[in-house]
Amino acid sequence: MSPPPPEPLTNLLSQSLTLPSFPDLFLKALSVCFLFTSSSFKSTRHVTTTRCPFLSFPLNPPRFLKIPAMSHSSPVPNPNNKTLNLNGLLLLHPPRRHAFASPQSLSDWLKPRFPCDSFASWGVKPGTKNVHNLWLELSEGETSLTDSIPPVRTVQVVTVRVTGKNGGILIESYQELSDGNLRKRGRPLSEKMKPGEDPESAAVRAVKEELGSVIRGEAGEVVKIDSNSYEMRVEERNSDSYPGLPGCYVLHTLNATVEGLPDGDFCTYEVEEYEDFDEKIIADRALSVKKHFWTWVSSVDPTKP
Repeated sequence: MSPPPPEPLTNLLSQSLTLPSFPDLFLKALSVCFLFTSSSFKSTRHVTTTRCPFLSFPLNPPRFLKIPAMSHSSPVPNPNNKTLNLNGLLLLHPPRRHAFASPQSLSDWLKPRFPCDSFASWGVKPGTKNVHNLWLELSEGETSLTDSIPPVRTVQVVTVRVTGKNGGILIESYQELSDGNLRKRGRPLSEKMKPGEDPESAAVRAVKEELGSVIRGEAGEVVKIDSNSYEMRVEERNSDSYPGLPGCYVLHTLNATVEGLPDGDFCTYEVEEYEDFDEKIIADRALSVKKHFWTWVSSVDPTKP
């Protein structure tokens, strides 16, 4: 049998030049777009940012306990390193150092940066603190300020949820300040952290300072910290202590039990907050907490510090 005759050249050309239909083109284009989008999505790292200075958090950060407190006394960062990664916490634009020689120099720096009526209420409005308190916080490395209008005060705070025998949570109802005014609290025991201090150590120190007058024995023996209860969150709000000053609070929460606490309402006396500070005259002009008033509640709002 003889082979079939070859197809005419015109037929071959017409077949090779036949274009795919519009649906085929659309599906192919969609496939290419999906391919590039998928690869881009997989290589993208998702980061949740806040308006708080220096802070940005991955969506699933690794668990950690020790976090350096941010303060004006922190080492000057390398200007070439714009981002530091500390155990999953991204510090963007590390805090600028502020060296205020005196409360007066701090006052002069603050006045043009936010409304004067707010600043004038510091230490005058009941329950507020004064510029001497803020200067001491900066000097001790407990607080940092951004060079902005208005400045933002950033504080690392440990919150200790002390549980009682019947499962109640210890709440600080209010405080009595050194000027005789009362300041409402309505929150668990909390304390500003020191530079380089981890939350567990800060929690034990906080219990010793605020509950030490009613507990017997060493704080390290009667205070039991539940490390597995650790939580961290960031809260942005205006400061109650310094009206008009925006605050960024990095809150570290831990559950704990403390042996020897009274079953009912009680009050405690706190030692001088800055008794070891060299500038005794400045420390004496700052407002301090003299008494803490405590009560037990059956539950507490987890969204509040």
